[in-house]
Amino acid sequence: MGKNMSVSKTLLVAFFLLATSVVAKAAEPKELVFLSWPDYMDPEILEEFEQRTGITIKQSYFDSDTARGELLLETEGKGFDVALINGASIRILAKRGWLEPLDELSIPNLKHVDPRFRTAFEKAEDFGVPYFWGTLGIVYRQDLVPFPVTSWMDLLQPVKQLHGKVSMIGDSADMIGVALKALGYSLNSTAPQELREAESLLQAQAPAVKTYRYISLNENSALLTGQLAMSMMYNGDTRMLQEYNENIAFVFPKEGGNIWIDYLSVLSASPKKAAAKRFINFLNEPEIAARLAQYVYYATPNKAAEALLPEDFRNDPVIYPSEETLKNFETYQRLPPRAQKNRAAIFSRIVY
Repeated sequence: MGKNMSVSKTLLVAFFLLATSVVAKAAEPKELVFLSWPDYMDPEILEEFEQRTGITIKQSYFDSDTARGELLLETEGKGFDVALINGASIRILAKRGWLEPLDELSIPNLKHVDPRFRTAFEKAEDFGVPYFWGTLGIVYRQDLVPFPVTSWMDLLQPVKQLHGKVSMIGDSADMIGVALKALGYSLNSTAPQELREAESLLQAQAPAVKTYRYISLNENSALLTGQLAMSMMYNGDTRMLQEYNENIAFVFPKEGGNIWIDYLSVLSASPKKAAAKRFINFLNEPEIAARLAQYVYYATPNKAAEALLPEDFRNDPVIYPSEETLKNFETYQRLPPRAQKNRAAIFSRIVY
């Protein structure tokens, strides 16, 4: 009988271990939802992550920082595991309790990231991992625009033959910011008179604007088909379009513009935080980060990855603009609530 009890006990332990293993496997997430810009991730890198971990990445897209903010507001930060957040928005989302704290214990590959980018925006060091950085400028078709573009005014006061062939980014900070820069003001201005001038400039331009949505970067892009001749655009995206048409040109306007940093953040409402952090850590493996930079044509904040990039990529003046080029460029700063409300009203009157 003692032997039978021993056998029964052994079988019971084996059953318990099997059941525990099944429950653990069932508890492992099979999918993460990643809120991102379109064309901002290499599909092959996502496949590699899935092969390593068994976790698939489902991407959900937004086409402006304003749209992302509205989406997170509607959902109260729920329904997503990882999200791309622009630097100026991290403090606001963290204050609402929607972002999970991140550090080198949970993201060991943070050690590869240049500290300058981690601390560039308020609360970014605590709630974000730098993804890419870049600038804002003008993209245009050299064969459709009859002069060399040099200024924001070329876009904001387009010649008559370009009416209906220009587009703007439907983002309040970017759109109002470039109007302010065109007028010689800071893109962080809170002066009522300067903002009124910026609104007047954007209102006068509006009849010539075909769309306020960010244009696609594939072979069906309106800039490639000729439906558009000029647009606001983030610098690296130009290189994607130039793969299809050599007449695509990009310029950093002489008045300057915005320098931005995008951050990877984990949503605090996510039930899969450990897997989300694992994904972010994977993206910051130097070899992975270097491959991703070359796919999206943007400058990486990952110093170890940057050392792996080809010399011609690191010397590309569109991807890595010089200090001289950026002398009139600014980052977005924290604005008082009244100024934010004023800008939201201006944006609404123009776009909606």
